[in-house]
Amino acid sequence: MTDAAATKAKRNVIFLVLVASLGYFVDIYDLLVFSIVRKSSLLSIGVKPADVLPQGLFIINLQMFGLLLGGILWGVVGDKLGRIKVLFGSILLYSLANFANAYVHDVNTYAAVRFIAGIGLAGELGAGITLVTETLSKERRGAGTTIVAVIGLFGAALAVVVAKHGWQNAYMVGGGLGILLLLLRIGTFESGMFKSLEQSSVSKGNFLMLFNNWGRFKKYIYCILIGAPLWYVVGVLVTLSPEFGKALGATEPLSAADGILYTYIGIAVGGIFAGLLAQFTKSRKITMAIFLLLSVVSVVCYLSAKGLNSKEFVWLCFFMGCAVGYWATFVTIAAEQFGTNIRATVATTVPNFVRGSLIPINLAFTAFVAHYGMITSGYIMMAILTVLALLSLSQLKETYGKDLDYVEIS
Repeated sequence: MTDAAATKAKRNVIFLVLVASLGYFVDIYDLLVFSIVRKSSLLSIGVKPADVLPQGLFIINLQMFGLLLGGILWGVVGDKLGRIKVLFGSILLYSLANFANAYVHDVNTYAAVRFIAGIGLAGELGAGITLVTETLSKERRGAGTTIVAVIGLFGAALAVVVAKHGWQNAYMVGGGLGILLLLLRIGTFESGMFKSLEQSSVSKGNFLMLFNNWGRFKKYIYCILIGAPLWYVVGVLVTLSPEFGKALGATEPLSAADGILYTYIGIAVGGIFAGLLAQFTKSRKITMAIFLLLSVVSVVCYLSAKGLNSKEFVWLCFFMGCAVGYWATFVTIAAEQFGTNIRATVATTVPNFVRGSLIPINLAFTAFVAHYGMITSGYIMMAILTVLALLSLSQLKETYGKDLDYVEIS
């Protein structure tokens, strides 16, 4: 390869990582915007204060169900038609849904549009991570996926800032950012591994392959379970912080928007350290184990903070965010566990099934609350999810430095 060709190839890779990073930035913005504007938007469309929590859970559960379905849809598309098709189709769908969200006037319409947005959001991260892991060298792909996650997670910070100017504006900005990113993606190149496989007769994007082999199925479930504690922290402990604040006897009302902002800043910071630790130890499993245990410590600190104030709350959220900053490491592990012909399916469905796990987590948490109250239920759910995550992690093989140019045989 000539020097000019090498320089061009390097620029293409940098551009690819940048586009994937900005895509995840918009993805996180749109994924969390409802959690940030939950109370203000629902009150604005006429929901009674006493119904804000149950109606909010109804809407977010439908959004998460959309993520579940969308994860399967876009994962199959990514393996059958290419990763680039997903990057274009998914962002167009959730951008249009966000524009529509700015004009809803009742809970059912709100929930239906968030369901559609969830389907669109499901394709972004998996396709981006798959492209990066298949394009960068095995020594650098961990750093590449860390960059994607760290830049992307700051989308939460922008969502909080924009939401201060009105919940409808927050949705409009989210839709506009998606359209701008769609234009930026023109010229993005396809994964070389997918291109070499494209004309092959091997089964591609066959979601059922994850279930017709016991070994693959177990590995797939393990990948989902290791990420569940993170989404519990964000989707329950932080999103429901106003309710947790009352249970803890907080000296002032706690803001879910501020909690999400500082949690995601923490996740971004934690993501950097997780990436560096994985590179230093040459082990993603050791990194995951350390962060899972640290997350337990952070949640105990949060749930035992009787009489906390707003300042103490945001610092606790930052700590919890740092402790669950293994998102990029977790998604990379999932992508590296499977062959090229179903890698996009796995990398897209696993993080979305983790997000979708918020549905059973919410149901279980609500059931526990009825018997044990908010705080004890918070401890119980974190304990269950962490034990399952650590057991699952122990069953997965180390993937650091693994050659990814292979296929799964049906």
